Amino acid sequence: MEDWERLEIFGSVPVGTSLLKDVFSDYASPSNKIEEMCRRGLLTRVRRGLYVVAPKISHKPLSKFIIANHIYGPSYVSLETALEYHGLIPEAVYQIRSVTPFRAKRYDSVLGRFLYFRVPEDYFQTGILIEGDDDGRYLIASPEKALCDLLMLTKDLRIQSLHSMREYLENFMRVDMDIVFGFNTDIVERCIETGRKKTTLAQLLEVIKNG
Repeated sequence: MEDWERLEIFGSVPVGTSLLKDVFSDYASPSNKIEEMCRRGLLTRVRRGLYVVAPKISHKPLSKFIIANHIYGPSYVSLETALEYHGLIPEAVYQIRSVTPFRAKRYDSVLGRFLYFRVPEDYFQTGILIEGDDDGRYLIASPEKALCDLLMLTKDLRIQSLHSMREYLENFMRVDMDIVFGFNTDIVERCIETGRKKTTLAQLLEVIKNG
């Protein structure tokens, strides 16, 4: 079997060193074989011990969201990355931002920068969606959770009134308010119960309810 045929089965899902070594165990040095495949462009190293198969081999596009989930977990894609995905903000976001109940991390790779921000464990579990298809699935914040994450994790954010909250959302973040007014308030209420910056999140809830 050709090298590329052994890799094809992994599709777009990242694969660890130990599994690759098993697949190439008939070689004298599986580690050297992995390095060779990276040089040939068949594999891409996304962090130490984790690789993704090149699209020309897997015949599937790379998903940075799937990769983000695998680089460091448990985690889900959130903040501006998820807001763009859900169509809440117009700007393109080039860093993949995620949330985790563990220590904050940053990974720089040839595929881009992956950032992870810490939240309380109980809070972490609220408002997570499973997206993707049979080629690969990933965890991403719901629109409500992504906005709550942003408000909670933005440093030095001081919002003193409902008017200030609307100004921040509409003029600074340029959020699509029609989507915000249709938010599931149950998710926001659970975020208030388990998260930090309860007053700020409560102001978001009032904006949603008041329309």
